[in-house]
Amino acid sequence: MTTVGFIGLGIMGRPMAVNLIRGGYDVIGYDYSPERTEALARVGGHSAAGVVELVRGSDIVITMVRDSADVEAVALGEQGILANARSGLLYIDMTSISPQTARQVAEEGKTYGVRVLDAPVSGGEAGAVEGSLSIMVGGLAADYAAARPLLDVLGGTVVYVGPHGAGQTVKAANQLIVAGTIELVAEAIVFLEAYGVNTQAAVRVLAGGLAGNRILERKAEGMLARQFEPGFRIDLHHKDMGIVTSAAREAGVVIPLGAAVAQLIAALKAQGDGSLDHTALLKLVEQLSGRTAA
Repeated sequence: MTTVGFIGLGIMGRPMAVNLIRGGYDVIGYDYSPERTEALARVGGHSAAGVVELVRGSDIVITMVRDSADVEAVALGEQGILANARSGLLYIDMTSISPQTARQVAEEGKTYGVRVLDAPVSGGEAGAVEGSLSIMVGGLAADYAAARPLLDVLGGTVVYVGPHGAGQTVKAANQLIVAGTIELVAEAIVFLEAYGVNTQAAVRVLAGGLAGNRILERKAEGMLARQFEPGFRIDLHHKDMGIVTSAAREAGVVIPLGAAVAQLIAALKAQGDGSLDHTALLKLVEQLSGRTAA
């Protein structure tokens, strides 16, 4: 049985690790929160006291942490993944980080004989629970082929998109589209409500036409009810929009709509709504429109 070390057992990581257990993998978990690690052990996983212990007992290591700094903290250095891995270990980072950091970690991995893939995901908590995530993978094609059986347990759409860092570049584009779409759906909902339209009926017909999208399908109901329990927090999307705008600037690409939405997300975070779901963009549209929540 292949042993998978899984670092980061939060909203996304825990259900992903559970799906690997159900898929027949022996999973060792580690999280800075002992309660999360213990919770995985109660559903058939094992717990590690730290990164070094986890890595030395694993054939494959996955990280699903917060950001580039967290990946660097667990992957690099004397107490990190790379320095304590045996040659040939496969390390898959599924965090959304900067393409530059992904390439840096992969380059460092070569010096230790560690195979590295960047494989960020889209689909939110629901996709993690259902095992239906969209996974975009960057790295060597041979390493992708080796990881594919495991990735198929976690995702419904698994695609190799190119060399190291390519997965993170595609994820940045994904976050750009998602943020823009949520903002437009939020604006449409406030617009419809201002005219007293039956919004449930309106969303249903919009979802069936050219305006149809996954945000309308999966998120609109919660937006109409003003339920912003985090499936993907504003804090995290703020981080991702920073990656997008920085990478676009480096490439000389202009993203005027994306930059505007990035500022709206930053405003929500600044006013203390960072812990809410990214669909809370609806709150800001209401505020800017001088309307109170329904």
